[in-house]
Amino acid sequence: MIKSMTGFGRGKYEKDGRNYSIDIKSVNHKYSDISIRMPKFLNPFEDTIRKKIAASISRGKIDVFINFENYSRLGNTIHFNVELAKEYVKGLQELAQKTGLTEKIELIDLAKMPEIMKLEEDEQEDMVGKELMFALEEALSNFVQMREREGQKLIQDMQKRIEFIQLKVTEIEQYASTLVDDYKQKLETRIKELLDTKVVDENRLAQEIVIFSDKSSIEEELTRLKSHIDQFEHFLKESSPIGKKFDFLIQEMNREVNTIGSKANCLEITNRVIELKTEIENIREQVQNIE
Repeated sequence: MIKSMTGFGRGKYEKDGRNYSIDIKSVNHKYSDISIRMPKFLNPFEDTIRKKIAASISRGKIDVFINFENYSRLGNTIHFNVELAKEYVKGLQELAQKTGLTEKIELIDLAKMPEIMKLEEDEQEDMVGKELMFALEEALSNFVQMREREGQKLIQDMQKRIEFIQLKVTEIEQYASTLVDDYKQKLETRIKELLDTKVVDENRLAQEIVIFSDKSSIEEELTRLKSHIDQFEHFLKESSPIGKKFDFLIQEMNREVNTIGSKANCLEITNRVIELKTEIENIREQVQNIE
């Protein structure tokens, strides 16, 4: 299934006071770029998280936000630096003697001193890692589903646009088939007017028509353009990643249309070339969103 490169997914998991929350969002990008923001405590799992996300996407600027709140007793330990506390007491007593201030050291005051009390999270990697993956899998599932839904909307829009392009190509073919005959009639009329004669040199006329036909022929361009359109419709039925192929094909379609516009000496064809270029540009903008 074709996916959009824009999407959002959220996953949560809670157990025994441990709360995990993961948000994944993405925007367009030429390559795959995954950025992860999470508490330092979870750093050991960064590589696993990155690989799991990379396995589900091929392109896009991916931002991952992980939040972990631990309200359980498990995994939290308070450490007191007793030796440092003794040094603080000793230093404060000496300061009191030298300044003549009253010596009154409360425990709560001592606990506020730098590095006296420190909350450390015990290593519980296996448990935390498993619980974190539950939240990641939910977030990733929601994220991929949204990219798929957005991808289907893009497909529906491009299908309508490619049908419009097919219609205009058919109209151009019809006008192109009459170009030589129209030119011949106009040239005959013009020669008669200029030479004031009813007799036209058929050999000279034939030479001019051949030259015009060669310069204005767009048969090859139309053939290649129709082939590109068929290939585009085939791509619409494939699965991601397909965005780069779409992008290349759109460039080729645009090149053929530009050549048709420069060669076809016909206002009706020129008008339809303008419509084609507008529609191809609209498709190109949509293609930029495809993974």
